[in-house]
Amino acid sequence: MLDILRARFHQGHRTSRFPDEEPRLPARFRGRPVLDVARCAAGCRECVASCPTEAITEAITADAGQLALDLGRCLFCADCVDACPQGAITFSPDFRLAERARARLVVRAPEAAAAPTRELALSAELRRLYGRSLKLRVVSAGGCNGCEADVAVLGTIAFDLGRFGIQYVASPRHADGLLITGPVTANMREALQKTYEAVPDPRIVIAVGACAIAGGPYAGHGEAHGGADQVVPVDLYVPGCPPHPLTILEGLLGLLGRSGARRPRPGRRDGAGP
Repeated sequence: MLDILRARFHQGHRTSRFPDEEPRLPARFRGRPVLDVARCAAGCRECVASCPTEAITEAITADAGQLALDLGRCLFCADCVDACPQGAITFSPDFRLAERARARLVVRAPEAAAAPTRELALSAELRRLYGRSLKLRVVSAGGCNGCEADVAVLGTIAFDLGRFGIQYVASPRHADGLLITGPVTANMREALQKTYEAVPDPRIVIAVGACAIAGGPYAGHGEAHGGADQVVPVDLYVPGCPPHPLTILEGLLGLLGRSGARRPRPGRRDGAGP
């Protein structure tokens, strides 16, 4: 028993202090893309041709056009970065990607040079209802388990989702809303619709990952429905393939009006958070 206590004391604080403090992300982390129009060569369409999900929908020339990247379709695979001979596309460490409106997931250049202004919060009435206690029923609508794994890891000691009053529940009748992953396959369409109808009003819906937003790599397939909002209304989109747990958490807190880094509490020891 003493050995266990000694080991636990040696480990120190293991829970992320986000949003009290900014998280430390690895150098290889791929966050919000940055589009540098000045680097684009005339007539170059290498980035458009390289994208496996057609997330880059417009090529740019030196004298006309606009580069646009749809985060809802983006797999963050970086094929466009490798394909671009001019280095016009890079990925920043910014993990704050969630948006309330689907259209706001489209990053355009040269507007992309400025940090986006986001308003994620629900209405004052919904924040009053769910701000201290939000129960979510997770629905895997045909996902590959990538997004599901990062949704599940929020319940571990590293992130401790419950400290914010957010919990996953087993029944939609006990839930305040749905958290959906996967492209909504033909076999899951009716199940998702019935699960949504079983959640009491007022209910909220969160689409997590490229598949749940736009179908991901399965977009256009006859057995997939191109994302959750083709079946139920969506209140929050969290892009990524899969999204980092902090991206999901930041979106959930933003929805409740609780996002944004705050000043660290004085006197706290540095820990080994993620």
